[in-house]
Amino acid sequence: MSDLPGQPTLDQLRVLIAVVESGGLAAAGRRLGRATSAISYAIAQLEGQLGLALFDRHATRRPRLTEAGQVVLAEARSVAGSIDGLRAKVKGLLDGLEPELSFVVDALLPAERLVAALAAFQVAFPTVTLRLHVETLGAVGQLVRDGTATLGVAGTMHSAPEGMMFQAIAGVRMVPVAAPGHPLARGRTAPGAAAAHVQLVLSDRSAVTAGKDFYVLGSRSWRIADLGTKHRLLLAGVGWGGMPEALVRDDLAAGRLVRLSLPDWADAHYRMALLHRVDTPPGPAARWLMARFLAEPQRSAAA
Repeated sequence: MSDLPGQPTLDQLRVLIAVVESGGLAAAGRRLGRATSAISYAIAQLEGQLGLALFDRHATRRPRLTEAGQVVLAEARSVAGSIDGLRAKVKGLLDGLEPELSFVVDALLPAERLVAALAAFQVAFPTVTLRLHVETLGAVGQLVRDGTATLGVAGTMHSAPEGMMFQAIAGVRMVPVAAPGHPLARGRTAPGAAAAHVQLVLSDRSAVTAGKDFYVLGSRSWRIADLGTKHRLLLAGVGWGGMPEALVRDDLAAGRLVRLSLPDWADAHYRMALLHRVDTPPGPAARWLMARFLAEPQRSAAA
């Protein structure tokens, strides 16, 4: 059984990467602030450690990797990237940056708002691992309260629960909708007419707001566990229900759903707020995310 190859240094691997990316030994030397002879020596040492020729010595212009050199280069980039990531994480820890952020949002938060915020978050904090939970109603506050999530975007908040801090952000406009063939979709209805038809309502998976109904007009209701299923049932003509305007805008424009004219349905604005525990103040990454949501208009027709 042959002996294992020697152990290359990180510096040697970085020199290899520099030579390939710069296009030559001299260019790599200028990039790294070293003499060309030092670059050549580092490559020779790396080849000696590995027992492989990494460059085709017959190439007359730009250095050309051998097949073995291409494999080693890919691994060198992976190792260098991992080390860079480790150093960035450690620097973040030294600066007080949380290594991980657990974030829970209300299912009614429009997807475009959430995606835009998290895409910007990834750019601002590339070393912070994000754990995202999507819940309904009181389940958001429950996950923050029990410590599963550090920060939440919760709905229906009028005041802060005990031991919690909250700040109002832009809410969501809710509109009553049904499929075009639904009896309520035929025009303006009389007061109380909606109560005679099945209303699809999001169920609460927590004890925080259990037993409390929001925008429920009658006793004939089906409780649905997630917003996506509710949306599909509405499109299929199974009942009617309130939906975030942003989520059904395309359906309304295409005629797949109809906005209902219900005298009993007031201009429903689903309030939303940022939520965190008093005894666990948010770190730099969580504060940045909070500031992002707080910068949005408090009430927007597009919400």
